[in-house]
Amino acid sequence: MDRLARNVEDMRRLVRELTARGITVRFLKENLTFSGAESPLNNLMLSMLGAFAEFERGLIRERQREGIAIAKAKGGVFKGRKRALNNAQVAAMMSKIAAGGAKTMIAKEYGISRQALYDYMARTALDKVAFEI
Repeated sequence: MDRLARNVEDMRRLVRELTARGITVRFLKENLTFSGAESPLNNLMLSMLGAFAEFERGLIRERQREGIAIAKAKGGVFKGRKRALNNAQVAAMMSKIAAGGAKTMIAKEYGISRQALYDYMARTALDKVAFEI
């Protein structure tokens, strides 16, 4: 349920729109089913469970922000994920791309996703622009 919408209002709107189109919405974990027929109990449960999910998500985000702030206060411990490829690998990968190699095959060769390959391409393009300026 907490993955469906950002907040309770959004979830209620989404369920209402889907049921208006004749789609049955069923939450397996919560054992709730919405098929368009008004059920005051189901609406109450949707609101309550949605509110708890929104509250729990807010707590998780708050704890995450606090953890990041503490890590940064310790001297930059929080730096994000380590890069998968070093500079030499990125340069070799860029030359293969420039030579017309298939991006999907190049990504597989380096053990990264295609999206990661595009991220490296964008980062490399930005580095070139910053260097030329």
